[in-house]
Amino acid sequence: MTTFSDFGLSKEIEQAVFNMGFEEPTPIQAQAIPIALDGKDMIGQAQTGTGKTTAFGVPLLEKLSVKEGTQGLVVCPTRELAVQVAEELNRIGQGKGIRALPIYGGQDISRQIRSLKNGPQVIVATPGRLIDHIERKTIRLGAIKMVVLDEADEMLNMGFVEDIEKILAETPKEKQTMLFSATMPRRIQNLAERFMKNPEIVKVKAKEMTVTNIEQYYVEAHEKQKFDVLCGLLDIQTPELAIVFGRTKKRVDEVVDGLIKRGYSAEGIHGDIPQSKRDQVIRRFKEASIDIMVATDVAARGLDISGVSHVYNFDIPQDPESYVHRIGRTGRAGKKGKAMTFVSPREIDHLKVIENMTKKKMDKMPIPTMHDVLAGNQKAAVNQLRETMENNDYLDYKQLAETLLEDTDSVILLASALKLITKEPDATPVRLTSVEPLRSKKPRGGFDSKRRGSNDRGGRSDKGRSFDRDRKRSPKRPSGERTR
Repeated sequence: MTTFSDFGLSKEIEQAVFNMGFEEPTPIQAQAIPIALDGKDMIGQAQTGTGKTTAFGVPLLEKLSVKEGTQGLVVCPTRELAVQVAEELNRIGQGKGIRALPIYGGQDISRQIRSLKNGPQVIVATPGRLIDHIERKTIRLGAIKMVVLDEADEMLNMGFVEDIEKILAETPKEKQTMLFSATMPRRIQNLAERFMKNPEIVKVKAKEMTVTNIEQYYVEAHEKQKFDVLCGLLDIQTPELAIVFGRTKKRVDEVVDGLIKRGYSAEGIHGDIPQSKRDQVIRRFKEASIDIMVATDVAARGLDISGVSHVYNFDIPQDPESYVHRIGRTGRAGKKGKAMTFVSPREIDHLKVIENMTKKKMDKMPIPTMHDVLAGNQKAAVNQLRETMENNDYLDYKQLAETLLEDTDSVILLASALKLITKEPDATPVRLTSVEPLRSKKPRGGFDSKRRGSNDRGGRSDKGRSFDRDRKRSPKRPSGERTR
């Protein structure tokens, strides 16, 4: 069995990988890391979720020096992927002192310029905003030693081929280039022929994504209904430990605040929360001091927590791999788990994509009614009463009960006690910032950049969108800062 120790890595990088919980490399990592460490150009054909970031991240960070400025460049199609990749690179490079900075549209460019002055060793960027900085001369690529094009087919699909060519033309001729793509259309082959030197080709098939021991459901609900649906399901299902996944950091914060307002024991973790606080939340969750942890995908990656009975996808994940990763937090150690995914009517196609990839059809769960919630809370009260009896926790109250029964009907007394301990449905108003629904990517006939507008996973508005589309929206654009 190959391990990361077999690659001859520096102790800082090897320790970082070990701390991230990786022992045995995935197939793409086992093949790509030795090739990249040898300094060869490489094309990796692999799906998302196969461990691509570590496959290029380990050799990239191994080769860079903490004493120099920007030496590594990773180009990604979306802002979410750029942030995700940068976070993983920072974890791998932490011990060595190497820093990766995400640069993407939609973020204040002045803030990015200030961060760039600190001299990050690696820039992880979306194409449009990267060209903004190149034109402003706030990013210079003259000292780049390694370039990684991540999800190259997605970038071409979105119409970024000219941008990629322009970016690569700004880098030195003597450099190492790594390209990762799920598919290999002719335009990517042309790109490789122009900008790569005798690249080694690594092909890895994605593992079949199946999940056992987990009952999978979906609830069709509009954005404004989702929080009440979540609370209703929490009351009815009474999970021992539950993880709620939200798409953004802001979403996580708002869901946590709302749950606390309604009397639930909840805390959140995401990338902006300091590591010490994250560790504290995870420890409290493991100890069951809190019942509900709300998290983003990146923050929850690599969590090793047993006893999670329920996973709630408050926002449907971006891709099937993320879905499998999320719901895999439950159903462990032979125990059964439950996973509920909330989808808006416009996200049903996206749900079907996940079902096709996982080869598992989700059962539709109706939106719980107030009657359902009350019945669930009553059942929980009865269970609480039975548990008290079984544990003999009532002995100090036995004499008091006998006294009450002398002049009170036993059924009326028990009904009054149950009413007292039953949690009434809480209708405390909670308002969440609206998040636009995901839309599935429609099949295409090719990679013509003129059709990029039809890729509607990110939509036309910039609010809550993922794609970096600040380039070439129209032939004649006013000069100035691009917004994406």
